[in-house]
Amino acid sequence: MGTRGIYVETLIDAPLDRVWDATQDPAQHVRWDVRFSEIVPAPADDDGVTRFTYVRRSVVHDVNGTGVSLGERRRPDGTRTSALRFATGDRLSPIRAGRGYWRYVPTADGRTRFITGYDYDPGWGVLDLLVRPLLGWATAWSFDRLRIWLEGGPQPEAWPLPTVLQVWRPDRPRASRTLRAPVGGSRRDDHLRDAPPTVAALPEPGGPS
Repeated sequence: MGTRGIYVETLIDAPLDRVWDATQDPAQHVRWDVRFSEIVPAPADDDGVTRFTYVRRSVVHDVNGTGVSLGERRRPDGTRTSALRFATGDRLSPIRAGRGYWRYVPTADGRTRFITGYDYDPGWGVLDLLVRPLLGWATAWSFDRLRIWLEGGPQPEAWPLPTVLQVWRPDRPRASRTLRAPVGGSRRDDHLRDAPPTVAALPEPGGPS
């Protein structure tokens, strides 16, 4: 994996079930997450593991890949998690293979802390020094776009990526509203250290698409 993982955390004024549905449904996921253009899942196996293919489209090149995921809806502490592994054989992709998790933590006042930690093998060598901060920013910006939507704001489609430049709009999604490291931690920490055991238990994503 890379020199350091990526961590993003946001607090959403919405119940856990609402956040879960908006993030676990692939059709909803791609609406707010700028990192993906399309996710096509296969039926889950007997253990609940879901295989999927994904696409990230751009005007220059479309990156295709495969992945596996597993969600835990019920945990003893009331939280939920979703584990992920993904891979692509596309030589133009800045990311090759990676793994990570989502964590959903209900708060006493009915809100949800939504957290991700992930890492990946870089595909562009030393250029990952530029790619990794950009990918962390894109994750954080997407999390804030999700928060705005689930808190009753505009639909995610109202905030295409170019609206980042609309600096005169205080209501636009902003990566700076999220936490980029756990409280008391650092961005350079190993953000898979506290990953749920399901991350390590996931099978290989399969051959790259």
